[in-house]
Amino acid sequence: MAAVVAATVAGCSSTGGLRAEERAKQAAANGKVVTTPRWTVAMVTHSGAGDTFWDIVQNGAKQAAVKDNINFLYSASDQSDQQAQLVQAAIDQHVDGLIVTLAKPDAMKDVVAKAERAGIPVITINSGAEESKAFGALTHIGQDETIAGQAVGDELNKRGRKHALCVLHEQGNIGHEQRCAGVKQSFHGTVDNLYVNGTNMPDVQSALQAKLQSDKSIDAVVTLGAPFAATAVKAKQQAGSGAEIDTFDLNTQVAQGLSDGSLGFAVDQQPYLQGYEAVDLMWLYRYNRDALGGGKPVLTGPQIVTKDDAEALRQYTQRGTR
Repeated sequence: MAAVVAATVAGCSSTGGLRAEERAKQAAANGKVVTTPRWTVAMVTHSGAGDTFWDIVQNGAKQAAVKDNINFLYSASDQSDQQAQLVQAAIDQHVDGLIVTLAKPDAMKDVVAKAERAGIPVITINSGAEESKAFGALTHIGQDETIAGQAVGDELNKRGRKHALCVLHEQGNIGHEQRCAGVKQSFHGTVDNLYVNGTNMPDVQSALQAKLQSDKSIDAVVTLGAPFAATAVKAKQQAGSGAEIDTFDLNTQVAQGLSDGSLGFAVDQQPYLQGYEAVDLMWLYRYNRDALGGGKPVLTGPQIVTKDDAEALRQYTQRGTR
């Protein structure tokens, strides 16, 4: 019996998600979706170009949209003023729901208030958990960035690290500051912050390489996004450094890096879940005035992922859901 159960679980883990996706697509094609109106939900994030994290968020949101008969619109800008303009454009389109990130809350406060005055419910995701309720959002979905940073500090302690470099790739991003602050709170060693221009990977590599060459005591580098992990590995190699490279977020390249040992660990906040739950909760609110969290954020992380987890997660990273 145990063998049968194990085989069944293995089969589900490798194909269950893909089958669910296919069933959802077929249901939509056959008109067998929920009977609620086709509401339009817009998501506006602070993503920069080429950030695979937000591809995963979108994959989750789109999957929920298929299930819930939602017309899903996505737009993004890493410039806070432009992000606010995109939110205003969604308001002008009279969308039925709005999902936003608050990486730079001050720039978003007024336009979020405009959405609410227009009768558009707002859910925040990923960034700005502390500001979400004050801004009038229904709920916030994501990880507590300070707690996530503390989890990194704890893991570095377990690994016997003494001097960590926290690499911030977007100046003014409150979530990034909270992550590095969290590392400092729990890590028993020294933490330095390094600010880089995340829109220019060659510059990121050069800055990291120079820092590692000038300070050989650095034995851990923490990047705050999956695309920066591979760049940090290159900088380490060029600098002749022995520092361990660790990162926030997960994608195919990070899973591979964990497997081959070029990366130590990753902090997964489950971006697919952030996108999926945001759309699904918006549908639930429109349909039944449901809400989750009880006034507190709905947490999707942090989860520490190591080499031991990488192989099991590889199939999900390859399809863009982890």
